[in-house]
Parts: sequence; structure tokens; C-alpha cells
Amino acid sequence: MEDGNLRISNDSFEYPSNIEAEQALLGTLLLNNDSFDRIREIINEDHFFDPVHSKIFELISSKIQKNSLASPVSLKPFFDNDKSLDDLGGASYLVKLASSAISLSGAEDYAKIIFDMAIRRQLILLGGEMIDKAAKINLEEDGNQQIADAEKSLYDLAEIGQNKGRTFSLFVKAAAKAVETANFAYKKGGGTSGLPTQFIDLDKKLGGLHPSDLIILAGRPSMGKTSLATNIAFNAAKEMMKKTGSKSTVGFFSLEMSSEQLATRILSESCEIASEQIRKGDLKEDEFKRFVESAQELESMPLFIDDTPALTISELASRARRLKRTDGLDLLIIDYLQLVRGSSFKDNRVNEISEITQGLKAIAKDLNIPVLALSQLSRQVENRDDKKPQLADLRESGSIEQDADVVLFIFREEYYKEREKPGDYDLEAIAKWQSEMSELHGKAEVIIGKQRHGPIGTIELSFEGKYTRFGNLAKNYY
Repeated sequence: MEDGNLRISNDSFEYPSNIEAEQALLGTLLLNNDSFDRIREIINEDHFFDPVHSKIFELISSKIQKNSLASPVSLKPFFDNDKSLDDLGGASYLVKLASSAISLSGAEDYAKIIFDMAIRRQLILLGGEMIDKAAKINLEEDGNQQIADAEKSLYDLAEIGQNKGRTFSLFVKAAAKAVETANFAYKKGGGTSGLPTQFIDLDKKLGGLHPSDLIILAGRPSMGKTSLATNIAFNAAKEMMKKTGSKSTVGFFSLEMSSEQLATRILSESCEIASEQIRKGDLKEDEFKRFVESAQELESMPLFIDDTPALTISELASRARRLKRTDGLDLLIIDYLQLVRGSSFKDNRVNEISEITQGLKAIAKDLNIPVLALSQLSRQVENRDDKKPQLADLRESGSIEQDADVVLFIFREEYYKEREKPGDYDLEAIAKWQSEMSELHGKAEVIIGKQRHGPIGTIELSFEGKYTRFGNLAKNYY
């Protein structure tokens, strides 16, 4: 302790390492180049503690990948004038490594030991960086932001093992994954290879919600964006539980509504009691019993709600990573995009939205999950005779449209027609209006404005306002 500040000296401990494992691995590779194929996805030269061992491994790797022989003899010329080997005995050290190799089959085990030591050293360095950063007072970065940055660094470190060698991928590997996805959809009867929404026509058009996709669900106020999002969350978790026997974890960031309000909507849909009645407590005895039973049935539903307001995109990403790590995560929903804040001050809102949409797309790819983000539409929709939304109606539309894989619009013409009711004195107009309202009642449209992997078009759904519930519209071919 010095001047009230904590000081940690790196001299107080030794960095974790296993020199013997490094020597054993290098010796094994020099005797049997074929062993390289078993460890090439586990480690690289940066994972070695001894810089000389790192250089030797880099040369072995380079030789083997060029289909050349890597042996003490072929590597010797590279070290004849290199003083880095002098302390170890010169170029003869290569012969010593090869002759001391214990087991030609232990390469993978040695590599895992070396990798583990490297991760431990990285943790020590990361801890030191966190201490240094926390000790400095930065007006542009508060403690919460530093926590978010630290969690991201820890998550990235944890992912290293899964992403090693993940640069270019052979086409045959990518093709195998594509066949696996198609086979999964085929076994399910066709039509859906992603996470199902249980909306038949929507699943047919989209093939379900796919990992790494950013899906934007946009609409004007009162169109039912949140209702549709909660329906999708509930349906996806329930459907996957029924078909696979495993729970699909859904994370829901509700930046506008409280968790209690969101839960009320889901319970209203489940027990078929108007959410207004639930809020007021205006329930009959049998309705209250049904409400409690629905709540008990949904207790095991893996839906996690975070209603913290005004989250930054980095905090949101950090919490999503934490949920993925602790409980798993199959679908992430954000309600809604314009309430998320940028990580730092931006000179204008368009740049801030661009940072947010890029951050959401990064979450989808990093966590390999579909991310469904709700978005408001601009007021210009109200100024047109045709109120159906278009891509240009997205607020700060450039980055949203560019970064999204799928853009969906929710539209209920009934909402607008209801506000066009003529005066009671005009009987002919009233009769026409009533006929049109009857035709539109309980119907909603989901317009696919953009889809990278499939067609665009319009899907018709049913809508029950009192239960805030969307459903499949009855059609002859159903």
C-alpha cells in the first residue's frame, strides 16, 4: 500500500508456465510432423512462454504448412547465426529436443497444457490492466463502463479456445454445416431450420429465426410490436421444449416497460384474461384461479427479463454474454432500439444508432443467436394516404437497414380505419365504414421489407387486442 493506492508488483509471483511441456511438444513435432494436424487448432506460437520455443514452433508450423520437412537438420540453417539459441546450446538444442521426446502420441495433451498456461498468464495481465484502469479517474468512462469492458475482455478470453483458427474456413466445412442445417429442417417436416415462432406463414417465409441474424421488428405506436415480440419469445421457448425436450432460453431487454407489465402481457395471453382486468384486479373467482394456474405453469419458462432503463450498447452486450455463460441463450429481444444508448458521446443521433445496430449485429454473431430488436417508425407514415410502412420509414434508417439481416413491419389497418369513423348522421357512410371495419377486425399484417436469405412479402396474422395476442389466421389450406 503506497499513498493510499494499491500497488501490485509482478515480481511477487512467477507467471504460470510449463517449459517441459513446451520441450516435449516441440520434440514430438520434430520427430513426427503428422502430429501437427492434431494441435494446429489448439495453439499457436503466441501461447509459448519461452520466446525461443515460440520461434521454433513458428518455423516448424511454417515448414509443415508448406509441405516441407520440419526436422533438426532442416531447421538448423535458420539458427546458425541466431544468438537466441546460444544460451541453450546452439543449434544442437534442436537435436536435444527431438531425442528427448517421450511420446509421439502425446502432442495434443502437451498442447492443451501449454494453452492452459497461456490463458492463465493472460488472466494475470488482464487483472493488472483492470487495476491500472480503475486507479485512473476518467471523466468519460465511469465504473459501470469499466465493468462492462472487463466482462467483455473476460468473455473474449473465454472464447479464444472455441475460436482458435477461426479465420478462413474450407468450403467443404461450410458446406457440411449447410447440409446439417438442411437435414435438421428436413427431419422437422421442412420449412423451418431456425428457431420457430409458431406463426405458420412467417416461419415458411423466414425458415424460423436463424443464429447470427439481426432481425428488426418495426412499427408505429399501438401496432403491437411488444405484443408480437412477447408472443414470439413465448412461442419459441414452448415449441423448442415440445419438439426437442430442451429449454430455449430467451433474454428480453425491456427498456420501456417494467418486468411486471411484460409478465402481465404474457400471462394475459396464456390464461385468456384481458390484461386490463388483470391490472385492475377485476377478476371473478374462476378467472383468478385460471390466472394463478397459468402463472404456476409458466414458472419454469426460461424467459429472463431485464428492465433496466437507458442501457448502453456495451452494457447490454455484457449482460447478454453473462446470461449466455450462466444459463445459455437462444434468442435475444430488445424493446426497443431507440432507447439503447451509445457507449460514448456521439456528435449526432445517426452515428449513435449506427454504433447500436453494429453492436447488436456483433452480439448476434459472437453469441451465435438470433437478435430481435424492436424499432420505432418515423411520423412520416401518418402523412401518407397509404399507411403501410416502408424501409425509408425507419428512424435513422440508413444504419438499421444496412446492418439488419431481416426487417419486419407490423401493420394493423384496423387501427387507422377505426379513427376514420364518420358522423352518426351520415347513415350511408356509417354502413360502409362498419362493413370495412368488419373486414379488417382482428387482422394484422407482418410485412417482410428485407430478407438477406429469402423472399420478401406480406404475412397475415390474427390479433386479439384484449389478450395482446397474435395468432395464425384461419385459412382453407390450414
